[in-house]
Amino acid sequence: MKNIIELLNWRYATKKMTGKKISSEKINNILEAAHLAPSGIGLQPYEIIVISNPEIKKKILPIAMNQPQIVESSHLLVFAVWDEYSKERIDNVFDYLAEKRNVDFAKYYKQREFSKQFFGNMSIEENFHHAAKQANIALGLAIVEAASEGIDSTPMEGFDPIALDEFLKLPSKGLRSSMLLALGYRDLESDWNLKLEKVRKPFEEFVTFL
Repeated sequence: MKNIIELLNWRYATKKMTGKKISSEKINNILEAAHLAPSGIGLQPYEIIVISNPEIKKKILPIAMNQPQIVESSHLLVFAVWDEYSKERIDNVFDYLAEKRNVDFAKYYKQREFSKQFFGNMSIEENFHHAAKQANIALGLAIVEAASEGIDSTPMEGFDPIALDEFLKLPSKGLRSSMLLALGYRDLESDWNLKLEKVRKPFEEFVTFL
């Protein structure tokens, strides 16, 4: 098994994909990695919509600036986050936690009330941006797990979120799209980005030791 550094050196932002289908087992492993991601107070304020239907991807293509990975991918993941940290949503999380751990609901009273007060003092937009940051942790783990499965990935922020939300009917679920993740296999002949050296800023400029 390769270590994470090797996996991250292998992966890159794939620009051209072959359309080859990813097995259900590998897709489920990628989704489970995202599912197990840490999140603030354990609320997991996001969901993942998995799109493999070619016709749906074609309709999303113009919404996502006609980026070819949308239709050339095997699966397109839409990370959709809570539009608001409502009291009901917070209660549901802690009720489920108490039920699964078979403890009295009162055990989480302080944490539950802190969550309601903390997020209740935020605006709707602040709620959204907080949830989006939480979803990005899951996105990162999905990318690493994809690499460990030999799957290419392209995180994508270039899309019209309002149009995508409307197309997927996300407002009716209290959700807003935050990021896309195209999953598939690199096109060895056509992907110009494959041949370029991976470049990051100098390590000494990236890290400060105090």
